[in-house]
Amino acid sequence: MKKPKKIAIVIVVGLFVYLSMYTWNLRTGYLDALSSYTGLDVSGLILRPGIWVSDKVSGFWGRYIYLVGLKQENDILREEVAEHRRNAMFLNAEARSAERLERLLGFEAPTRWGFSGARVIAHRMGPSGSLDTLTVDKGSSAGVGNDTPVVSPDGIVGRVLQAGTSASSVLLLTDSNSRIAVFGDQNRSPGMLSGQGYGQPLLVRYVNLNAVIDPGELLLSSGLSGIYPKGLPVARVSKVQRSDISLFLTVLAEPLVDVARLEEVLMLRPDAGPQADQTPVGEEVTDGAIH
Repeated sequence: MKKPKKIAIVIVVGLFVYLSMYTWNLRTGYLDALSSYTGLDVSGLILRPGIWVSDKVSGFWGRYIYLVGLKQENDILREEVAEHRRNAMFLNAEARSAERLERLLGFEAPTRWGFSGARVIAHRMGPSGSLDTLTVDKGSSAGVGNDTPVVSPDGIVGRVLQAGTSASSVLLLTDSNSRIAVFGDQNRSPGMLSGQGYGQPLLVRYVNLNAVIDPGELLLSSGLSGIYPKGLPVARVSKVQRSDISLFLTVLAEPLVDVARLEEVLMLRPDAGPQADQTPVGEEVTDGAIH
């Protein structure tokens, strides 16, 4: 019976306090103002972290979307730049090839000699090669035979060492087994030009001690060997030295052709007809038309 009385007393006291405060608030309005300010503060404390998290998440998502788009744009631009570079490389290669072919077409063959073009498909030079040679894509099926002279617009390259059916091996003038009869362009002093290996100067043998030959003088093929036509440029004299114990001058020369950089060459042959067959590299004459 005591518990219900206590509960009743608490309820009565609570109602009394509530009514007193309600009456006081009606007259003053303090409780309304306090609840308003307090509620805003509490709401602010509760909502402020959520708003901060929302702002951060929204900012991060916006930056993420922007960066994804920027990366995609950068990837596209990089691919375009790479494509432009590839195109530029191809265009440069084609331009250089066109320049080389134009020079080949401008080659003037010696009288009663014709020429046809061939592409270099392999090199074998230096210490690793027993012979200084290169391989071209023309053989006996194209009329190429052993000892066929091989030249470039700059000068003599060498001669065909062995002709296959569709390819030939060319012995370069830098090889120690190469021999070319030459004479000076200005003083006409004769000699025999031989190689000493790729990267080494050429040696002009059998130049008489009293012969006149000057450094810088151009050496031309004399045509005495029966392989090369007369008058083709071969090398340029780099050094002339006299000896007290030899009957010949020591003459060194530099080749005019950088054989390591050759991509196309010209194959010479005696002209059997009224006109030389001057066919550019990679072209064939069929029924009077060039293909």
